[in-house]
Amino acid sequence: MLYYIFDWLEQFDLPGARMFSYTSFRALMAIIIALLISTIWGDKFIDLLKKKQITEIQRDKRIDPFGVDKIGVPSMGGVIIIVAILIPCLLLGKLHNIYMILMLITTVWLGTLGFIDDYIKIFKRNKEGLHGKFKIIGQVGLGLIVGLTLYLSPDVVIRENIEIDTGEDFIEVVHAKDLVKSTKTTIPFMKSNNLDYTDFVSFLGDKAQSAGWIVFVLVTIFVITAVSNGANLNDGMDGMAAGNSAIIGLTLGILAYVSSHVEFAKYLNIMFIPGSEELVIFISAFIGALIGFLWYNAYPAQIFMGDTGSLTIGGIIAVLAIIIRKELLIPILCGIFLVESLSVIMQVRYFKKGKKRGVKQRIFKRTPIHDHFRTTLSQLDPTCTYKITKPAKVFHESKITIRFWITTIILAAITIITLKIR
Repeated sequence: MLYYIFDWLEQFDLPGARMFSYTSFRALMAIIIALLISTIWGDKFIDLLKKKQITEIQRDKRIDPFGVDKIGVPSMGGVIIIVAILIPCLLLGKLHNIYMILMLITTVWLGTLGFIDDYIKIFKRNKEGLHGKFKIIGQVGLGLIVGLTLYLSPDVVIRENIEIDTGEDFIEVVHAKDLVKSTKTTIPFMKSNNLDYTDFVSFLGDKAQSAGWIVFVLVTIFVITAVSNGANLNDGMDGMAAGNSAIIGLTLGILAYVSSHVEFAKYLNIMFIPGSEELVIFISAFIGALIGFLWYNAYPAQIFMGDTGSLTIGGIIAVLAIIIRKELLIPILCGIFLVESLSVIMQVRYFKKGKKRGVKQRIFKRTPIHDHFRTTLSQLDPTCTYKITKPAKVFHESKITIRFWITTIILAAITIITLKIR
């Protein structure tokens, strides 16, 4: 909104009006506004939730080995994050930009899905919340919207860089002449650094290009579902999901910026994606909202984000990575989410395998994996056998959280390095 107002005022030579045309200025403003909203309005929202006694059942029953009482801490804090993202984007973003539109849709869509889940848990006193199949339907629906929009919109184009062997000691990188629709994505550690989904269906001949987009849409659905559920599992400790997601968001913001800059894209030999600079505005608001939320969510938490927040931030990360064609970097960048998900899958399958033989068995003391490190031996089921019981001592929740943050920082650095390691 402000972008369009100052764009109009610029014709009258209003001092400072031109500032709103700069991505860097709008990005910094987005961070500041998101921080202010999440910290100032967040405090009032927490007071409202406390008055309404909006707390999550399973959180109230959780025992902290260090004796910190978390009973009565309000949930649904994801509303703070969502509002702190939407307002700066609506004020400072180019609302006609297809990528900004998709990110706003993603935020509202998954925010609504998570809100319904939290509502059922809190007000209906059903600890299971929204049935899993409805969550999957919602995630698949968003995947279809994002995938098909990227396929059908004429604004979604890329310009590839072309390597020319000069016959000397170096390979020159030049820009392709035209902007094109493409099913290509970035793949780490490979010399050409690109993978075309059409290659998987090349046997279809003339129909391969259309079929390639079907593969792209299916990958989009899978990535959105996997990452949003991974972020949801990561949300189990004070500050854990918010801190990890802020680090991941910063990395994606850097990748979005270099992808939108024709010279940086040429230097790094990655595809140029015009219009993706608006993602920098969005991700700036995203980072500001999460950091502001940490003001209240850091140990000991005054509020939990709930599924309203965790599903939303996971979906935002997934969709942004897909838009800038970096979805194949997610296993590295979101390695923490991946490990959290795998730990749950392994635990469930191992338990079911033992159940068939009439034996109670588990791999970890507790899952998701972050819970393994804060579970004491005295809390274990004496009738069950555990594969891994080390470390025997329990770690403080804040120590586990910070170590997970550090791990995510390392993974973020590796993700950026993959652009040059081929």
